[in-house]
Amino acid sequence: MWEEDRGFTMDARIDKTSEVESRPANNLLRRLSQADYALLAPYVTVEDTAANQLLYNPGDDVQVVHFPCGPALATFLVPNEDGRDVETILVGREGAVGGIVSEGFLPAYTRICVKFAGPFARIHVAKLEAAKLRSASLRNIFVRYADCMLAQIFQSTACNAIHSIEQRTAKWILAAMERTGDASSVPLTHEQLATLLGVGRSYASRVLQSFKAEGVLDTRRGSILVRNRDGLKLRACLCNDAVKMHFEEVLRGVYPTEEREAE
Repeated sequence: MWEEDRGFTMDARIDKTSEVESRPANNLLRRLSQADYALLAPYVTVEDTAANQLLYNPGDDVQVVHFPCGPALATFLVPNEDGRDVETILVGREGAVGGIVSEGFLPAYTRICVKFAGPFARIHVAKLEAAKLRSASLRNIFVRYADCMLAQIFQSTACNAIHSIEQRTAKWILAAMERTGDASSVPLTHEQLATLLGVGRSYASRVLQSFKAEGVLDTRRGSILVRNRDGLKLRACLCNDAVKMHFEEVLRGVYPTEEREAE
């Protein structure tokens, strides 16, 4: 009898794992219970999205929630009076952008763009809100994610105020690698890195040249190749670690880590 029970339990566990793996490759969606995801599944679509595609402009009605999947990344950009956009945070498969906790079609505050190409799962805000009304646990997951995103914004603000360009460069590259799952490179140009850092392209290029001279990284057309990841970590501030720690406390298992990639 015990053997039969154990076999049944193992079969149930395999079925559950298979069900989760059949979902879009977004950790937030995969964090949902089977019952909660079933409320969303009929309305979720997945589309490949090109880099630099605009998702929202400031003032746009936010009608669709976008979940980056796999190596895809989205970014929040704040327009400034001099015409430049300053990037604030990156969002990968650990999260979502656009109306994740709103209760209606609220206007976007920032510009939201696709940073790195890849698949995005999408659901209409109205469908998400209807599902939240049916499930307190679903609401709880997305409120917890909103807390994690706010922590990321706070940390980014502090980082920009107190850390050097070199530290921030190393941090951004490592953050992009964690989210895309690529252990050796990121599809990041000098111009894109400069936008991330809020500096001129020539300044960003000088920082990259210094890292190249130290053997930490190399550059190819349209990408940055990491030669010494440990060396890059030594040059980075600890802001990524602070964000990951908060994710683990609030939404364990959602933020991508090297250990999970190795599993």
